[in-house]
Amino acid sequence: METLLAIVIGILYAAGVYLLLRRSIVKLILGILFFSHATNLLILVAGGLVKAQPQFAGDASLTINSTDPLPQALILTAIVIGFGITAFALALMYRFYKSTGTEDLDELKEGEHK
Repeated sequence: METLLAIVIGILYAAGVYLLLRRSIVKLILGILFFSHATNLLILVAGGLVKAQPQFAGDASLTINSTDPLPQALILTAIVIGFGITAFALALMYRFYKSTGTEDLDELKEGEHK
């Protein structure tokens, strides 16, 4: 399971780098999204994966081999914050497109605005 997740994390990081190197602002935002999702999966895998163990049990001996709940809480918080940042970045991109008429970063020149 960890090997499969490591491959998925690598693919997400590679796709994020590829999209960050594109000229479009939309692809830049998508690349940042892929980076955040890959980082969330990396934190989840680093926190440890244990199947069929309860997080909290009445007996302390049952919680020795359980999954750590702290990375899961941090990932949930990161997902919510990432959603807010993505919505804000898309709103900024829309306003940028409306004022310049392009989303291609190479087409922009200093002093040329519509």
